[in-house]
Amino acid sequence: MMKERKADHIDICANERVAQDHCYWDDIKLIHEALPEIDADSIDLGTKVFGKKLDFPFIVTAITGGFPGAEKINGNIAEACAELGVGMGIGSQRAAVENIDRESYSVIRDHDVPLVIGNIGAPQLIRQKKKDAFTEEDIKDAIDLIDADVMAIHLNFLQEAAQPEGDTNSCGCYDAIRRLAQKFPMIVKETGAGISSKTAKRLSGIGIKGIDIAGTGGTSFAAVEMYRAVAKKDDIRASVGRTFFDWGIPAPVSLMCIGTDIPVIASGGIRNGSHMAAAIALGACCAGAAGLILNDAMVSAEAVKKKLMMIREELRAAMLLTGSGDIISLSKADHIVIGKTKEWMDQL
Repeated sequence: MMKERKADHIDICANERVAQDHCYWDDIKLIHEALPEIDADSIDLGTKVFGKKLDFPFIVTAITGGFPGAEKINGNIAEACAELGVGMGIGSQRAAVENIDRESYSVIRDHDVPLVIGNIGAPQLIRQKKKDAFTEEDIKDAIDLIDADVMAIHLNFLQEAAQPEGDTNSCGCYDAIRRLAQKFPMIVKETGAGISSKTAKRLSGIGIKGIDIAGTGGTSFAAVEMYRAVAKKDDIRASVGRTFFDWGIPAPVSLMCIGTDIPVIASGGIRNGSHMAAAIALGACCAGAAGLILNDAMVSAEAVKKKLMMIREELRAAMLLTGSGDIISLSKADHIVIGKTKEWMDQL
């Protein structure tokens, strides 16, 4: 059943509308510098994220694992990320912990990816109905399987609420994260609905290394589960997924509300290098995306490399046009906020 669900997720994300039409990153406008006095070829795109050097500030965030087709996808991504010097997250490692298609995860170890991020869902940290919570040994196994530099705990309760097989008990997750953060390098990641300033403050003092906001604007897993529920003729879960298709906090809003007291990965609707530049200007340590890469990852490593090179050069152009010679300068670039994102910020 798990293999089928993982395959469903990839098929739906590749072929159905799973994101809302408005891209909130388009509401962040960097101020043009007409006389930048910079040689584009000398712009330094490099940065450090969680102590690891990236050639430009980007992470291919969690996509898949746990079914036969995932090995090819993850292998293609890992090869491209290693060659271009960017980070990579892996899909939920629940399947691997349960000894399902472990090779679809461990393939990442065949490549020298500079920053590897593991993945365990928060629901797996506590008992769910008849399912036991993962142990510390399980978490260590997940880390060792891919030589993860940090482990991401995914807050995916919107998805679970819409999923026909969803695990919806969240009681005790905070304490579990706090306990594990004392033993392993941990970040916390949403999965498409954003993180509020209130939640970020709760998390920032418990030992985690950073937060991935994964805000509204990218893949909606309520939408993904809606399509699955429709196929299963589960009218109740389909209705939940449909109602909560657009639920959440827009990614730029989440980023601006959290601030920069803790390293923040900006993901959720990043579609190009200009969006990456906007995220850095708003205070993110780097940007991340998954849906942007998925279709290329299903083809070849070369296709992934080409997409990554495109967004890298778009970032370089944005830095030239804002007079930013390096990532620190870009983080101070002048910008304005308009449209729906401004409407959100005016109410907070």
